[in-house]
Amino acid sequence: MDKKILLVDDAAFMRMLIKDTLTKNGYSAILEAADGEIACQVYEAEKPDLVIMDITMPNKTGIEALGEIKAKHPEAKVIMCSAMGQEAMVVEAIKLGALDFIVKPFKPDRILQTVTKIIG
Repeated sequence: MDKKILLVDDAAFMRMLIKDTLTKNGYSAILEAADGEIACQVYEAEKPDLVIMDITMPNKTGIEALGEIKAKHPEAKVIMCSAMGQEAMVVEAIKLGALDFIVKPFKPDRILQTVTKIIG
C-alpha cells in the first residue's frame, strides 16, 4: 500500500510499536515526527494520507498541531492517541476535527482497525 502515514509521538518506542504494526500489515510509507512542531512541518512537506498523533508532547502539543494542520488543510485525516484520563483533551481534539482516537496502551488490532476504516 502506498498510503503515507505520519506517526507523531515524543516517545520513539511508541512510534516504533505503531510502525511495526502498520508495516507488518502492508503499510510501507511511514513518516515520523517527535513533536507537534515537527509534525506540522512534515505535514506541509509530505501531505500524508493519515496522521496518528499523540496528544501530550513537548514544543507543540498534539491538540495545537491538530488545530494548525486542520486550519490549513481541512481535509487532513488525523487520529489522536491519548493515555487514560485525557477525556477532556480527546473531546477537544474531536471538536477540532480528529476523526478518531486510540487509547494507550495500544492494541495492534485497534490501530489497524482504525487505520483501515479511515484510509483503507
